[in-house]
Amino acid sequence: MTDFFKDIPTIRHEGPESDNDFAFRHYDPDELVMGRRMEDHLRFAVAWWHSFAWPGNDPFGGQTFARPWFGETMDHARMKADAAFEMFGILGVPFFCFHDADIRPEGGSFAESLRNLEEIVDYIAWKMETQPTRLLWGTANLFSHRRFMAGAATNPDPDVFAWSAATVKACMDATHRLGGQNYVLWGGREGYETLLNTDLGRERRQAGRFLQMVVDYKHRIGFPGTILIEPKPQEPSKHQYDYDVATVYGFLKDFGLEHEVKVNIEQGHAILAGHSFEHEIALAASLGIFGSIDMNRNDYQSGWDTDQFPDSAPEMARAYYEILRAGGLATGGTNFDAKIRRQSLEPADLILAHVGAMDVCARALKAAAALLQDGALERARAERYAGWETPAAKAMLDTGTLEAISARVLSQGIDPQPRSGRQERLENLWNRFA
Repeated sequence: MTDFFKDIPTIRHEGPESDNDFAFRHYDPDELVMGRRMEDHLRFAVAWWHSFAWPGNDPFGGQTFARPWFGETMDHARMKADAAFEMFGILGVPFFCFHDADIRPEGGSFAESLRNLEEIVDYIAWKMETQPTRLLWGTANLFSHRRFMAGAATNPDPDVFAWSAATVKACMDATHRLGGQNYVLWGGREGYETLLNTDLGRERRQAGRFLQMVVDYKHRIGFPGTILIEPKPQEPSKHQYDYDVATVYGFLKDFGLEHEVKVNIEQGHAILAGHSFEHEIALAASLGIFGSIDMNRNDYQSGWDTDQFPDSAPEMARAYYEILRAGGLATGGTNFDAKIRRQSLEPADLILAHVGAMDVCARALKAAAALLQDGALERARAERYAGWETPAAKAMLDTGTLEAISARVLSQGIDPQPRSGRQERLENLWNRFA
């Protein structure tokens, strides 16, 4: 045990009228929403990197946090794990997520880093024996160290490719050992800055072969979880190969992996790609590759990924509406890939950031579920496309030819007139619930 979170009580649900900062007003794990426990819908996870490894720096300033576990020894790593599980208990979250570099110190060689990882994984496994918090997913940090400045799988140096493959193997082994339900790949440096020194075709083939190796290894070790790719545009590389859901799907199709790999969608990344969070979720669901979400928000006045905790239930309700329409999160979850602000120095700030975010998501989920159960929005959607349910329309789409369709238009005097999309009416309907 540590005393980092001393005097902070276990957070419990007290209802919307509570004035207790250290209480949930809307998140009640056992509340039934559409016949399912709220905890099982939302599947909250804490991100080890932002909550315990991030020092409080930004592109314009250095460390602001002083944590007793900051350091490069195994004792520091174990103290970090102790603090993490204390916070998991305070919040009652069912899951956590990590990169290898978050939980173990960097060694002087790959072998030493691997020994450190295996040792801390054993320690975390021991911690998990006494607490209910499970591993949602693990991943490898293939972007922070200078060796990855030109990418990992897409690097022009085959030794970096090899190092990256060995690192992913180690992280998949760790995830499997801890019972993780997914494994995530985020290509933070898988992109390019200038075409003057880049062979796009070669780098793309390298990335595809790398992912095929990951899928093959998953099956060889009997890992039952889902392999996920997390799309992100522009930052840090100018042109990212995993720009958005549509780009990732095209990549998966090209390498025969569309039935093996799904996507982990982050709100902030969707915004940087010029989309909305709900768009990316809905598109992934329609393509059959929706897996999980990283929950956060961006500062809309900033041009970079600020990873703030969500604070708008109406905005998040649109995301959860699409998740519910898609059938829920399955092996995925709501991972708070979010960090407190650099000026938020107190341990309580870290707890309260998660409390508020969990309440926002709970309110959003309930609003989305109420609208979906009401059915008015889905009825309006069905009415808009009702013409496609007629025998003639189905035949046109299934077996029609341009010649036959043209003949029908002429013989029947078809003269379509525009019909209203009724957007404002549907926005008003949405706002009655959200």
